[in-house]
Amino acid sequence: MARICNAVRVRFGVASGHERKTLSLSDGLMAAPTAVGRVRRRAVEIGGSVYLPMALPQRLEELFGIVVQMAAEITDPFEQAFFLMVHLPYLQPFEDVNKRVSRLAANIPFIRHNLCPLSFIDVPQQAYVNAMLGVYELSRVELLRDVFVWAYERSCQQYVAIQQTLVPPDIFRLRHRQALAEVVAAIVRQGEAATEQAVKSKIPASVPLAEHAHFTSLVLAEFGSLHAGNAVRFGIRPLAFAAWKRGHSAGGESGFG
Repeated sequence: MARICNAVRVRFGVASGHERKTLSLSDGLMAAPTAVGRVRRRAVEIGGSVYLPMALPQRLEELFGIVVQMAAEITDPFEQAFFLMVHLPYLQPFEDVNKRVSRLAANIPFIRHNLCPLSFIDVPQQAYVNAMLGVYELSRVELLRDVFVWAYERSCQQYVAIQQTLVPPDIFRLRHRQALAEVVAAIVRQGEAATEQAVKSKIPASVPLAEHAHFTSLVLAEFGSLHAGNAVRFGIRPLAFAAWKRGHSAGGESGFG
């Protein structure tokens, strides 16, 4: 069963007992700390609308459960996302940030299916407000549907543009990042020169023998760009790095000083 809990949490689990996952959605956005993490206990109003959401806490909790159960049963990610964007704000299960929660929750199906995330950055605020008023007062979703489609198409364009500017990740480096950090830190702390021999003597067993040459080159490349500002990422304290640098800055063995 899927469970979306308050403006602070969204939980997606299953009835068969799989581990439930919790995602923080709006930490710090709730005005009343006592309202965080639970369905509202008081009546709320919608600014600029005559619509009055359900006020009875018991009935609200029941309807909330129905909404999230129905959302969990929808298999199409786009339908599931739009369902959440319509029904969470309409039900107003939380004292505040219901629309924000619905927009964030709508991204869960997209992320789960490895699809482009939905962003509302470029959506005109009045268009979204009018669309929600159509849901609140007329129970009509056509305008919100159009806003949803437009926003998603725009999000895809932005996502592709950003993706094209990103440098592909170095899979080898990611796989051996822990070993890399250990070797760099060991050489610095032991005051050794960054030589091929020093690196090879410290390669951990987690690095396969066939990859030793590549790993050694990677470590030496790191020393080529190592300075006080980025040494911290290897767990090297500034004083330790400064001491190592002093010992290898005057044309030492490695040339990486």
